[in-house]
Amino acid sequence: MQRRDFFKTLGTAAVVGATLPVMGMAAEEKKKGPNEFSYNQAVSAITGGKTAEKSDKVHLKVPEIAENGAVVPVTVEVDSPMTAHDYVEEIHILDTKNSNSRCVDAFFTPANGKAFLSTRIKLGGTQDVVALVKLNNGTYLIATQNVKVTIGGCG
Repeated sequence: MQRRDFFKTLGTAAVVGATLPVMGMAAEEKKKGPNEFSYNQAVSAITGGKTAEKSDKVHLKVPEIAENGAVVPVTVEVDSPMTAHDYVEEIHILDTKNSNSRCVDAFFTPANGKAFLSTRIKLGGTQDVVALVKLNNGTYLIATQNVKVTIGGCG
């Protein structure tokens, strides 16, 4: 009986010893997913390198303090006539510190009648929330607001 226990233990040790280095390499080689962008990469991908200007036309509403970072309400409204010659094409909601900064991408036409977007996003910690708006003439507008994410409602 002792001999069998010895060989069972030896076999288990061999299997564990063989898998640990493989698991370690897998952890080191963890790659970003195809949709994971840093904030600067996301802005560059959206704008194609163009600069966005701050504008009073973009109204970003986000709570200053979020008790739960998993469900942070965000509302973006853009002052635009939404006519065939002057309308909002895109509204993008981004954050500055999550591993994937792109939260929401919404596309509009003049048929929408109003450039308005309301959703909830997930924030991993205190950071800025950004609304990036593309107009049909190719210009980009931006609005930013900082959100303090508390843990368990304690500031």
